[in-house]
Amino acid sequence: MKRRHLLQHLAATSATLALPSTFAQAERRIVLGQSAAFSGPAAYLGTQLNRGAKVYFDALNAAGGVNGHTIELRTLDDGYEPDRCKANTERFIDRDNVFALFGYVGTPTCLAAMPLVQENRTLFFAPFTGAESLREPFSRNVFHIRASYFDETALIVKQLLSIGLTKIAVFYQDDAYGQAGLAGVNRAMKAANLAPVATGTVERNTVNVAQAVKSITAAMPEAVVQISAYKSSAAFIRDARKAGYGGTFYNVSFVGTQALADELGREARGIMISQVMPSPFSSTAALSREYLAAVAKAGGDATPNYSSMEGYVAAKVFAEGLKRAGRNPNRDGFITAMESIQNVNLGGFPVNFGARDHVGSHFVELSMLTEDGKVRR
Repeated sequence: MKRRHLLQHLAATSATLALPSTFAQAERRIVLGQSAAFSGPAAYLGTQLNRGAKVYFDALNAAGGVNGHTIELRTLDDGYEPDRCKANTERFIDRDNVFALFGYVGTPTCLAAMPLVQENRTLFFAPFTGAESLREPFSRNVFHIRASYFDETALIVKQLLSIGLTKIAVFYQDDAYGQAGLAGVNRAMKAANLAPVATGTVERNTVNVAQAVKSITAAMPEAVVQISAYKSSAAFIRDARKAGYGGTFYNVSFVGTQALADELGREARGIMISQVMPSPFSSTAALSREYLAAVAKAGGDATPNYSSMEGYVAAKVFAEGLKRAGRNPNRDGFITAMESIQNVNLGGFPVNFGARDHVGSHFVELSMLTEDGKVRR
C-alpha cells in the first residue's frame, strides 16, 4: 500500500511539473526575440522595422495565426551597441527560450550575437544588415531577406560610372558596418580599375564628422558614397555643403531613408539612396499595395517607409516558412521549410532560398530624395 501511494504521489508531482510545458503547448505560441536600437541616434531603424513586422504579425494573429499558432515578437533595446546586443541575445536564448531571433539591426550588433547564435544553434532570421561577414561562411540557421551591401554598392558605382563620375570618395562608419560598405565600393571600383580618391570616418552613434569633411572635400570628389546611419550622414552632408562641396551623395539602404529626409529637410533634395525593398509609397507592385493597405488598417504609429516595409516583408516570409513547417514546427523543420521557398514572387519582390542559399533576395534599385521629404524612384 505504501508503495502504491508513493507511486501515485510521484505521478501527481510529475503531472504538476509538466503543467508549464503543457500550457505553453496549449497556447500554441511562437515566440521571437528582437534586439535592436529603440533609443539613441539609430532608434528610427529599430522602431520602424519593428512596427512593420508587428503590422503583419498582428493582422496574422487576429486571423487565427499560422496552423493554429500565434506569433509573439518580444523586443529588447540595444541602442545599436554590440555589448548590449550580446546581453539581450543571452537573455532571449537562456531565459525566454525563443523559437528564433528576428529582425536584429546593424552589422556590429549582429556580429556580437553570432557566437551565441552558432553555439546554441538558434535561428537568426532577417537581420537588418547587408554585410558579407554575416553571409559567408554559410550558416544553416541564418536566413537573410535583403540584398547585400555588395549588391547595393555595385549598383551605386555602376550608376556613377554610367554618368561619367569616376572621382568617388567614401564616408563610412568606423565599424564592421562601414567597413563592409567600403569593401563593397572598393570591390566595384576595382573591377573598373579605379579606387576611391578619399575616405573619411565617423564613430558609431556620433556626429563628429569635421575631420571626415576636411579630408574628403580636399580631394574634390565628384560623388561621395556614404555608409553610415542617418544622423551622421545628415551631419556630413550639411557640413560638406557649408564647406562648399557641390558634388552628389549616395547612401545605402541602412541609412534609414525617411529619417535621413527628416534630418535634412529641404537639404535632402537630390540625395540618392539604394533600396532593397519595393517602394512603400507606390501602388505599382502588388506587395506595396498590400503593405499600404495593412498599414492604413493598423493605424496608430504605423506609417509607410522603407524600414517598416522591410519589417513587414521579413514577417511575411517568416510566416510562409512557418506555414510550410506544419502544425508542430521545430527549428530543423522550419529550416527545411524555408529552403523549399524557391522562385516565389511576393508581388513584385522575388524570393528564393535553397539548401545552400539562405539569401532570399538580390533586389536593389535607386531612389532620390526631394526637398519636401518625398522619395522618388
